[in-house]
Amino acid sequence: MTLDRTGLARHEVPAAFDTGAAAYDRLVGANPGYHRHLRLSARRMQLPHGGRGLRLLDAGCGTGASTAALLAAAPHAEIVAVDASAGMLAQARRKSWPPTVHFVHSPVEGLAAAGVTGPFDGVFAAYLIRNLADPGGQLRALRALLKPGGTFAAHEYAVRDSRVATLVWHAVCWSVIIPAGRLATGDATLYRHLWRSALTFDGAAGFRRRLADAGFTAVHSETMTGWQRGVVHTFLATNPGEETA
Repeated sequence: MTLDRTGLARHEVPAAFDTGAAAYDRLVGANPGYHRHLRLSARRMQLPHGGRGLRLLDAGCGTGASTAALLAAAPHAEIVAVDASAGMLAQARRKSWPPTVHFVHSPVEGLAAAGVTGPFDGVFAAYLIRNLADPGGQLRALRALLKPGGTFAAHEYAVRDSRVATLVWHAVCWSVIIPAGRLATGDATLYRHLWRSALTFDGAAGFRRRLADAGFTAVHSETMTGWQRGVVHTFLATNPGEETA
């Protein structure tokens, strides 16, 4: 695997996550606020009635942390959780889940071929969009899976339009994330990709524009607390229906 200024080639990202899968939960668990912030993003979707009667897509579920956040926000919903990394998905499947949670091994670009079809009442994508080869095109595809009025939420790094957030990101990556990843797995490739991909992806304003360009409405974002203020954001948007397709 080779890194350029934007990180790994996007087709190499699932294999990098396979390599890091066994240590992934331990590493992110050491990050103060990691799981709490995922739960906050899921709550910000404002899914009604505890999710009763709703069908939700967790796009890029990894080891299931985002799935657990969705489940906490909507315990009565049906959740389809998808990931391109077999290693990460194997870690997710080892955990205890209610029968309303279903895991599917597939890249988000190949959902139809994997039997995952809409409509969904909500789509949650945590740390996914910047890892895709065609973020704009895939956002349009995800919007097409939503019911009219359905909610899309992305939990994502966005630092480019904030000098403070960028400096914090550099400091945290090189003092904590990259050394810890190398120590835990013997290979820092995934964690160097994380550093570079966040630096070169959209800032918060740019990602909001990207969502609007993909046909979403009511686009807005909110950030997190602690050291991730201005670094990680919840991006929220609505599928208005066929009239903008």
